[in-house]
Amino acid sequence: MTTARLRFTPVALGVAVVLVVAVFACALGPVALAPDQIVVSLLEKIPWVHLGTGLDATGQAILFQLRLPRVVLGVLVGALLAGCGATYQGVFRNPLADPYLLGAASGAGLGAVGAITLGLGGAGLLGVPLFAFAGSLGAVALTYLIGASGRSGGTTALILAGVAVSAFLGAIQTFVLQRHSDQLQQVYSWLLGRLTVAGWSEVLTVLPYAVVSLIGIVITRRLLDVLAVGDDEARSLGLNAAAVRVVLIVLASLGTAAAVSTAGLIGFVGLVVPHLVRLVFGASYRVIVPLSILYGAAVLVAADTVARMALAPSEIPIGVVTAFLGAPFFAILLRRGLR
Repeated sequence: MTTARLRFTPVALGVAVVLVVAVFACALGPVALAPDQIVVSLLEKIPWVHLGTGLDATGQAILFQLRLPRVVLGVLVGALLAGCGATYQGVFRNPLADPYLLGAASGAGLGAVGAITLGLGGAGLLGVPLFAFAGSLGAVALTYLIGASGRSGGTTALILAGVAVSAFLGAIQTFVLQRHSDQLQQVYSWLLGRLTVAGWSEVLTVLPYAVVSLIGIVITRRLLDVLAVGDDEARSLGLNAAAVRVVLIVLASLGTAAAVSTAGLIGFVGLVVPHLVRLVFGASYRVIVPLSILYGAAVLVAADTVARMALAPSEIPIGVVTAFLGAPFFAILLRRGLR
């Protein structure tokens, strides 16, 4: 069993990368903002700090009302997708596991399609995000009920149940879209992923779920190393493997549902980032989970910046950017052999 410890330097490096990427994401846009002035303006929000060389009123409005909420949402969504991806890989002892493994994506997609076709697509947080969140959690619950009731049980049954549930919900989604073809554009803009915000409301909606999910998987990450040796060995060490697996699946599914319900379907972040962390920093989940959270946040904010700027003033769906960058990398991993 791997006993590597999480060291200060990789964490500090990850935090620095997130901060640098976030500052430059706030700086880039139709109206360029100076990175040093952004940092000063942020520091001036600290009580009793008065530097006096930050952004003017217009710049502050752009920063705090438009760009910073989007960057913070990107940090939360990226952290959730990568952290939950690492957790799924550990729970299922499967390097191909990702946050959408148990049908979370198909459930969220069906929920979003239902909200849009019911005319709730413009109803803010009570529309598409709420329906997508409910659909995602419902799909994961259905997958677990089917997988746990099978004769074989275990992780293989859950994975196969997830495939079946995803296929079934995907078929329903396709049928609904066929009956409401006039709303295809709106549906697909959500399914391809986006980080559009109307202030801080989306951030505040995701935040409590992110806090519960991320803190939970960080606290329990050591148990993933125990699960890695197998259920029989885990039981011999006094660990109830089945109960631990349920807790971790619930935490990861809650985080996935929150991310997907707000940002749509963004692939490869939860699959590729944990692999990158594993290749660079080692195979212990004590290290992989927290560093995946940090680097996942940085990767998604960077991808969103590319999505905003590459064809400005048009915007590329962020799911297209992550797939364009993530698919070749994952192909290279496959050639080298997944560890």
